[in-house]
Amino acid sequence: MNTILPSYVNGQWWTPALRQAHDAAEAAEVRDASTGEVVTRVSTEGLDLGAALDYARTTGQASLGELTFHQRAVLLKQMALALTERKAELYELSARTGATKQDSWVDIDGGIGVLFTYSSKGRREMPNSKVYVDGAVEQLSKDGSFLGRHIYTRLPGVAVQINAFNFPVWGSLEKFAPAFLAGVPTLVKPATPTGYLAEAFVRILVESGLLPDGSLQLVSGGVPTLFDHLRLGDLVAFTGSASTAEKLRAHDSVQTGGVRFTSETDSINASVLGTDAVAGTPEFDAYVKQLVAEMTTKAGQKCTAIRRAIVPAASVDAVIEAVRARIAERVVVGDPRAEGVTMGPLASIAQRDEVLRQVGRLEAGGGELVIGSTDAPAVTLADGATGEASDGAFVAPMLLRFADASSPALHEVEAFGPVSSILGYDTVAEAAALVARGGGSLVTSVATHDPEVAVALATGMAAYNGRVLFLDRDDARSSTGHGSPLPNLVHGGPGRAGGGEELGGIRAVLHHMQRTAVQGSPEMLTALTGVWHAGASSQPGGEHPFRKSLAELRIGDQVVSASRTVTLEDIETFAAFTGDTFYAHMDEAAASANPFFPGRVAHGYLLVSWAAGLFVDAAPGPVLANSGLENLRFVTPVSPGDSIRVELTAKQITPRETDEYGEVRWDAVLRNQDDELVASYDVLTLVAKELAPATA
Repeated sequence: MNTILPSYVNGQWWTPALRQAHDAAEAAEVRDASTGEVVTRVSTEGLDLGAALDYARTTGQASLGELTFHQRAVLLKQMALALTERKAELYELSARTGATKQDSWVDIDGGIGVLFTYSSKGRREMPNSKVYVDGAVEQLSKDGSFLGRHIYTRLPGVAVQINAFNFPVWGSLEKFAPAFLAGVPTLVKPATPTGYLAEAFVRILVESGLLPDGSLQLVSGGVPTLFDHLRLGDLVAFTGSASTAEKLRAHDSVQTGGVRFTSETDSINASVLGTDAVAGTPEFDAYVKQLVAEMTTKAGQKCTAIRRAIVPAASVDAVIEAVRARIAERVVVGDPRAEGVTMGPLASIAQRDEVLRQVGRLEAGGGELVIGSTDAPAVTLADGATGEASDGAFVAPMLLRFADASSPALHEVEAFGPVSSILGYDTVAEAAALVARGGGSLVTSVATHDPEVAVALATGMAAYNGRVLFLDRDDARSSTGHGSPLPNLVHGGPGRAGGGEELGGIRAVLHHMQRTAVQGSPEMLTALTGVWHAGASSQPGGEHPFRKSLAELRIGDQVVSASRTVTLEDIETFAAFTGDTFYAHMDEAAASANPFFPGRVAHGYLLVSWAAGLFVDAAPGPVLANSGLENLRFVTPVSPGDSIRVELTAKQITPRETDEYGEVRWDAVLRNQDDELVASYDVLTLVAKELAPATA
């Protein structure tokens, strides 16, 4: 790979046309983190960024716009499978970045897992359409002829994703997956030191043939003029330093040009040991295990790593000794390709030097190195021998003790490597205040088995964090850990952490879409949303809609049932059969004294059961199963002698992409003999896409 690393733009691979030896020398060298060997060179000399962005806005938008949310979700799963088949190639390259097998699992398998998760959530939580409806209908007129609704539609531009060096696969895919599901094309710019691993996974996806044209582009190298080409409808998701984020945020395209900008930046994350978690408790042991793991996984190069270990003053010495013992027992520093190595080097010599510089700042600010050293460590080399690796970016795990918990350096300086600081506190309120001094964090964890301690800490510090993990004996074995963002939950944080959000399930998809209020008649909102609204056209009569397959069923198809009268005997029979003898159904005097009832009334569930009998077509057909009932509301009580009827209307039709059936949501309305609303709810059924031969 000792050549120029290619970019993938405008539907093809591109490398600079280096005309002279001088041009080649100007390309940045990328070296193996353990050996210093040149892996590749990086240059974007001559790359037309404007053309790449236009390609995304035109070709990418068009190809993704042809697909529904579910169709995009299916492609995400297929991409995950394609990467899984070839992940051995990615692991081999990942070792050159300094990642151990465990580190690579977090990055590569973690990234693949994000694709699987968004594929699943997209099909389970989003409609099989191109518009996402948010919230309930707003009634804007007394007669129901004027309604309001909120919808999400995809942004018309390109999602520019600028990633950090520490997670070249996961960091890219956790941004790409929700953008793709939203239908917004991506241009990814990986960090130079590990960009060759990002290029490898993009190459696998390109070769798979799964990428819609223009949906994913890769720029390998610098993009100094990128923001000059951005415009309204584009968005930027940045991961990196807080200082760089602020410079980018200040660009005119963001300040006045309407470009959305979100950032996830460095933060001084904390982990608090509860006052109850003394040495010998499961919580103490879990705390130490987690602290060492966060110091050494990815050699501490994680935006979520623990930088401040906040422990009761009486436990500081015990924690230091336990951490020292665990590092001595478990941590072997060296080339990740050597057997037994558990912590590799930093990503580059420049990164190593920067970490050592920041450790110097921490020492100058009052920190005392109690574990580890800034000297070059003896490491296990690729051949299994032990020695110094002058060309490798190795540092030892380091823990600094701060006697003064209020030291500014402690709460402001981050050494982005295997470095943490420990400080003591006297009260739970003080611990929460120390967490807050970090100025906003991605995550804080708490090891405690005392709910009162947990509540007090959460109350005092949750607003300063994007995520809070509570660790105790009950979840220590199953916990995913302090430093593991999950696609289901928000990854991001306030203040110094960037103030943005990534991941968070469908929330991340909606970041790539515009929420718009739409107002109009029921007919118009039905057309705009693909969801039937009361008052819109319906088709009662004719063939029963339960006889129709998905191919035949239409929004608005309706059943209007006959009426059925409720008797006192019906109510008493249902009470005896179910055991529901609540007084409102069985005691006339008590029911009459209830302000909600005129006397004895029918059970709500009796009415829902009867409703099914009134609208169901009993013979075998395309309706395969009732899969649920949602949003049930009982409005008007039904007394003996009253009658009910049902209106059942096809409200939303959601075919499944990978099955021979789909889901139909029916609007169910029960009314009494005076046309008053008795109850309303949604019925969910699974319906075959085509009629089976026996029922055709």
